[in-house]
Formats: sequence, structure tokens, C-alpha cells
Amino acid sequence: MMAFRRLSSGDATGVKFLFSIVFLYALFVAIAYCVLHMKHISPLPFDAPLDRFSEARAVQHIRVLAEEIDGRQEGRPGLREAATYIKSQLEMVKERAGPNLRVEVEETQVDGSFSMMFLGHSISLGYRNHTNILMRISSMHSLDTDASVLMNAHYDSPVNSPGAGDCGSCVASLLEVARLVVDSGWAPPQPIIFLFNGAEELFMLGSHGFMTQHKLKDTIGAFVNVEASGTGGVDLVCQSGPGSWPSNVYSQAAAYPMAQSSAQDVFPVIPGDTDYRMFAEDYGDIPGLDIIFLRGGYYYHTSFDTVDRILPGSMQARGENLISVLKAFTSSSKMKVASERKSLDMDANRDMVERAVFFDYLTLFMVYYPRRVAMVLHNIPAALFFFAPFFLYMRDPGIHSLLSVFWAFLKGVIQHTAGILLGVIFPVLFSVIRLFFAYPMSWFAHLYLAFLMFIPCSFFGLLLPRTISDRVSHCQDVPSKKIMKVETSDEARFWGAFGLYAFVTSAYFFVGLNGGFMTFVICISMLLGWIAFCLSVKSYGHDSVKSPMFYVIALVPCLLYSVYFSGILALLLIEKTGMMGAVPPPYGFYLADVAVAAVIGIVTGLCAGPIIPICGRWLAKATILKFLLHFTVVTLAVSSQLFPYSKDAPKRVILQHTFFSAGGNEITGSSYDLAVIDSNSMEFVFKHAPEVAEGLHAGPSFSLGNAEVSPQEAWLALFPISCVVTTNGRFPAKPNKILERYSQLPHLKTHKPPTTFDNGTRRVHLELSLGSLEEIWVSVLNVTGPLSGWSFADGKPPAPELPSGGPPSYILRLSGNSSEKWIFWLEANSEEELRVDLAVLDQRLDEETRRLKSLFPGWSDVIAYSSFLSTYSF
Repeated sequence: MMAFRRLSSGDATGVKFLFSIVFLYALFVAIAYCVLHMKHISPLPFDAPLDRFSEARAVQHIRVLAEEIDGRQEGRPGLREAATYIKSQLEMVKERAGPNLRVEVEETQVDGSFSMMFLGHSISLGYRNHTNILMRISSMHSLDTDASVLMNAHYDSPVNSPGAGDCGSCVASLLEVARLVVDSGWAPPQPIIFLFNGAEELFMLGSHGFMTQHKLKDTIGAFVNVEASGTGGVDLVCQSGPGSWPSNVYSQAAAYPMAQSSAQDVFPVIPGDTDYRMFAEDYGDIPGLDIIFLRGGYYYHTSFDTVDRILPGSMQARGENLISVLKAFTSSSKMKVASERKSLDMDANRDMVERAVFFDYLTLFMVYYPRRVAMVLHNIPAALFFFAPFFLYMRDPGIHSLLSVFWAFLKGVIQHTAGILLGVIFPVLFSVIRLFFAYPMSWFAHLYLAFLMFIPCSFFGLLLPRTISDRVSHCQDVPSKKIMKVETSDEARFWGAFGLYAFVTSAYFFVGLNGGFMTFVICISMLLGWIAFCLSVKSYGHDSVKSPMFYVIALVPCLLYSVYFSGILALLLIEKTGMMGAVPPPYGFYLADVAVAAVIGIVTGLCAGPIIPICGRWLAKATILKFLLHFTVVTLAVSSQLFPYSKDAPKRVILQHTFFSAGGNEITGSSYDLAVIDSNSMEFVFKHAPEVAEGLHAGPSFSLGNAEVSPQEAWLALFPISCVVTTNGRFPAKPNKILERYSQLPHLKTHKPPTTFDNGTRRVHLELSLGSLEEIWVSVLNVTGPLSGWSFADGKPPAPELPSGGPPSYILRLSGNSSEKWIFWLEANSEEELRVDLAVLDQRLDEETRRLKSLFPGWSDVIAYSSFLSTYSF
């Protein structure tokens, strides 16, 4: 209290106003938290009415898939068990179908080969014996050629993960939706196909097999791909298209709409892909939705992706959305088969090609408008900004020149832009300073800490230009109060900030992006707030703190949405920093902290920026700025005492036991290759888990500087994911009895003499035996040399990798559980030899590797496997 008594009346009012604003934003955060964690959804129990979607029934499916079945990875017996379970559940649903429904269940084996771009790398893929389970539900009057809706989910899971979220939750959702369709007695106007594909984690092979081989592929008129990048929360429409029709259907039908067109601007730069790509882009032009769980990214692709991590309410919201959207799609007259889509009159069916702008408001309702409408709406704020100076000049003619009004507006834009930039720069600067005395990512296991550290200093940056401007204006002798009003008043600052958001909105549109709705909403809300402020000034006066409060109150819906939108963005980034890849030092040491600080600075500007022009008069006080700096310093100090990881936010580690083989029955060497994929290096792991360092014989003096680095080819089995394991080390492995377990190792050899053609091209005929390995995930071949063709992907190799200083190389991934050998050929356009590097990833661990894995602490997640490497020349 003594501190408040020493404040001047203006500072005391500013402090009170600050805490009022903080309380308001805390309320926004609480509301956004509840929405993002589905607290407003009431999950239905197992005994809920059969004509309702039940989260409890769906979770029971997840429990079977993720707990009772031991591993649904390619190459493991659990994947076959999962397919059997899914098919048995569909057969039970089929038996309950009424006389008005025709229900068909089938199991298909798919194989094929193709080339694709992934993470900027061109690769070819060959596959065989992957299992898809399919159910088709239609009315008794429907035809096999009728346009149908496809509901897709994959049931395989990544290496080392039980896959409760990814994607047991997806399979469970569709099983419950399929049951609901049958038990509710509803006869769908158009057929519904439920596809459970068994090879998404291997680069969308199951969906590729369906789209290239199944007889019903051309009857699909719309699709919904259900995915998970976590264990619940917001089930966001991340991709929609082609055209705007699918998002329009979703906006009208979803019970709890969760969609933002800005996600489509961001998704292409995210290192990942989904089956949506196969249906809507690469092998079809089917209109559809890509719906993905976003929260719980800590557990994505880890052993912590378990049933107990599924956020309550998430499955219920997803299920109710899916059944509503499914009914809307089947009732739509716009659903067409492939041949009809090709002959559509695009002028009369604009929504089949034109994109749209859409966003949900806290899952309560959805705003949707086509891009042609956005062309008008998103440019109105910029037009208003340019018209406003003329209006002010005509309102008070002769008091000030039109040029001075424009100059005042321009200074307002510059000042607000400076505040937004400083609001990003200061968090980044403090994040770098913090790393001189603390570990990177200390906020990773403490979400609140990232916001407490970076929001105050970002807010400091937002206020600083106003503070400097006020100081400068007090030091200047301005003879005309009217000019003073035009150049430095709240009016000029308001229109300057408004102009910045207006320009951003227009820029978003003209560069072809769909995320300008956020700044557009800010512009409209600021206009309403300005009207409220002007009216309150007439009643309470310009010097009353009540006037800016009326401005803030008018902005409440916009500010609440900004907090919700920003929360999705910031939480997604923070949770994903644990898998964003490790950049070599020194830059990698700072990358995660700088990225999180910058994004929190941006979202702070998004959430608090609109109130600064009017409220800055009360907030831009030296006392408040000092408080913000002191608070930042305290939180930075506290952060240095906190550990970055926990069981709820694990550190990801890759442990590869590498075997070098020759001749199919000889081990020529072995090593342990260890990699981390975030900013804390192996030194951090060894310091806090010395037993791991001892197990790897690293020694207490280990440092990255003197460690043996794993060559890039050592990680061939992970290609192209290997691009994120740039910070790694190689350690000696003890000789073991691997040959006692396997009678044969992977081996590549010629199976008949080469063929030479008249043009000089020679064809080498090869046979790949995978030996007696038991749980093979994938085999990867790196072909180096004058390769001109091969028997995969229509005979055309992908674009070559071009390593610095080396010849071009071509990457081929082979998968499919079978004891049969791979028979194929390679063509070379010269006599120069072809070199083939082979890497086979086996999920079965030897006893020594299992023991080493057990030494890692509970706050880490270890992806452990064996990789068999061999090299051949032909």
C-alpha cells in the first residue's frame, strides 16, 4: 500500500486501469482454456441412447486398440490384430442393420509404387500386402455408381507409440459413427463408405492403394479425413477443398464448429502430411475436409500417447460433428462422381473451385463467406482509412491542412507499427539473454511460464512508442492546441492503428491467403469501439478513465476471440517444439526459445494491440513500464530454476542400434547412434541421466565438440525424417549375439544376368531378401550413380538428392509384411557402377539395447530400433 501512496494520481489511475485490463484478459484466458480443453462438452456414457454418439463407447474401442493390442506398427502382429478387431466390429454393426439398409464389409490387400515430395525431398515408394478394411452403407434403392461420402481413418501407429490419439481415436470415432448410422434407423440419401486404412504412417500408402485400385474410387463425391496430431482438444478443420463447398457444408452442419481458413495458409509449411493429400490433391480432386485433433502434441508419436491422455469431451464433440457433417454431405445435391466433376460448368458452380474465408467463434457458431465476398469486405477498412482524413478535414475546415491530417495519420501508423515490432523484439531479446544462465525450453513442461515470461515484455514494447511520444510532446512548445489534437491525439493514434490492421487485411487477400479475417474483425471492432469511446467522452469527458473502458467493452467479443485464436497458435507451437528438429549449435541452442518468444510477441500484439491507441494514455506510464520490466526479470529468474521436461512433456530421443552387415550372414560392425530433436543437446541428457552416459561409455567429459558424429547415411532408414536428427552422436556398441537370433540378414544380390540394350543402357536384375528379421517397419535403398530407370513408380526415378561434392542419389522406400523377396531391376545409362546402400529398420530390440533404453529417465521418450546397413555395387 505504501508503494501506491507514493504514486501520483495519474500513475495510480494507470495502475488501477492496468489491473482492470489484466483481470479482463484473465477472464478471456479462462474462457478460452475451457473451450480449448472441451470443458463445455458433456461426454455421453457407455449406456447412452443408441441413437446418440457416445464418447464412452468410442473410448472403449481406443482402449482395445491402444492397450489390449500390443503395437499397431507395420511389421508387428498387432497391426493384423487391429484389422481383425475393426472388421469384427463392422460385421457386428452389419448384423444389426434394418431392412432399409444394405451394408457391405470387405477386406482388401493393396500394393503399388509411386513417387512423391515430402519435406522437400523427392522419394519413390513401393509397397505390398497392406490391409484396408471397408464398410459401405447405403439404402436398398441405391446403385453402386451413386456418388458416396468417404469417411477415412488410419489404424496403424508410428514406431514406439501405442497410438491412442494417432490414430486410435480416429478409428474409434468412425466405428461409433458407423454404429450410430445403423442403430438410429437413418437411411442415408447417398451411400457412405467407411475406410480404415492400414498404412498412413508409411507415407499414406493405404489411401494411395484405395485411390488407385479400388472399384469405388470414382464414386466418391465428398470425403472427411479424420486425423490426430495430439490427444484431443480442438478438432480443427486444417484443410478444406478443392473449392469452398466442403467448408460451407461444415459451417452449416457442425454441432461444435472448429475451423479456420488461416490453417490452410499454415499447413503447407508444417513438416507432415495426411491422407487428405491422396484424396484431394495427388490422386483425386474430391472435395473434402481434413479434421485434426490439435491439443496434446506433447504425446504425438511417443510412447505417452495412451488412452488416459485423451481429453474428456473431445471425442464427444468430434463424434457429434462427424455425424452432422455426414448427414449434410449425403443430402447435398452438389455431390458428384468423378466423371460429373470433370464436366461441371465452373461458372455455375464457383464454390467447387473458389476458396472461402471462414472461422469459428469459440465453437459456438461459424462465420463463412466466399473469396469473392472477401475481396470487397477485406478492402473496406483500407478504403475507410484513406477516406477518414478527408472527413476530418471537411469536419473542421480551415483549422488544419489536409496534408497535416495525412501526416498525423501516417505518424499513427508508424507509431503503432513500431509498437507491434517492439512487442516482438523485446521477447526475443529477453529469450536470448535468459539462455546465458538457463537451459533452453525451460517453459516446455510449464506452459504458463512461457506466457508469464514473454507477455509482460511484449506489452512493454507495445507501450514504449506511446511513452516516448508523450515525453517528446511535453518537451515541445506547440502553439496551436488544435494542431496538437490532430497530430498527437487519440484520434490520430486510433486511425493509425486502424490503418495498420487494414493494410494487413488487404495484404493477406492480395497475396492469396485466407487468414485476413482476424485483422478484419479487429478493424470492425475498433470502429465500434471508437464510436462507443466518442459517445462516452461526451458523457464523462476525455480525462475520465470510464471513456476508454467503454472502448474496451465494445471490443470484448473481438478480444475474446483473439485470445482463443492466439491460444490455439501458441499452444500448438509450444507443444511441437519438442519435435521441431535440432539445428546444430550455436543457432540451434536459441531456436526454440526465439521462435516461442516471437510467436507470443505476435499474439500479444494481436490481443492487446487494438486497445493501445485509446488505453495507452493511461497505460504508457513510467511506473507501469518499470513494473513490466521487473516482472519479466523475476519470471526469467524463476525460469532458470525449472526443469524443461516431465512425463507430461517428454524429451524425444532416438536410439538406433546400427548393424553393418555383409553377405547376408556376417556382421562387420555395430554402433549406437543417438539423436535428440530439440534445442537441448545430448550433453543435457548425459548431465541429468549419467547412467545413460555410462551405458554408452560416453564418460563424464563428453561434449559435442569432441564427440564422434553419426554420418548422415547412418540414418538412412528414417529418410526423409532424418533431416531433423542433425544433432547426433555415435557410440561404440558391445559385440552381441545378433546372429544367434537371425539366421539370415537383409541382403541384395543379382538374380539373373544383366540385360544390355542397343542404346547402351544396361538393366541390372536384383533380388532383395529381408532375411529372418521379424518386425520390419521399412527398407530404404539409396541408389547412387547413372540411374536412368527402375521397375518402380512407372519406371521413373524421383528427382535426385544432390549431396554437396557427391554424385546424385535416388531414394526408394519399400514396405509390406511378407516373407517374399522383392524382385526388381535398375537401369543405368553408362558403364559406371551403380552403388546401392540398403537400410532395414527392425523394431525388435536385442537385450543390450533394451537394457540401454531402460536407463533413460522417465521425463524422456526413447524411440529405439535396430537398423541393418549394407552396401552393394553393380
